[in-house]
Amino acid sequence: MSGFEHAWDDDAGPLVRPYTLTRGRTRTSDNLTLITLVTTVDAAPDSRDTALQPEHEEILRLCRSPQAVAEIAALIGLPVSVTRILIGDLVDAGRVTARAPLSMARRPDAELLRKVRDGLGRL
Repeated sequence: MSGFEHAWDDDAGPLVRPYTLTRGRTRTSDNLTLITLVTTVDAAPDSRDTALQPEHEEILRLCRSPQAVAEIAALIGLPVSVTRILIGDLVDAGRVTARAPLSMARRPDAELLRKVRDGLGRL
């Protein structure tokens, strides 16, 4: 026996503790919120990038179209805190972009709408 015992789940395979995925890190350099949108910069995988873990590759695959951090965490089945660190790694490597979501459409100014309505009514 090598001294390294792996827990095993019949459905999931070997279980890896989250701190091993993040190499013990608990913070990311980016300020990622649950609704931060993440998009892959280059959809083609880079075979030379051996530093990527399978979870990084899965994030790159998922983010070919913009995804919120919370959605990514749910889709890859990891806690949000771990997912944020993995996304931060990809942001630092220039593999994904992270941006705040576009704000909800602002309500148009009611006075402006009245003026438009009145102007159209005079035509």
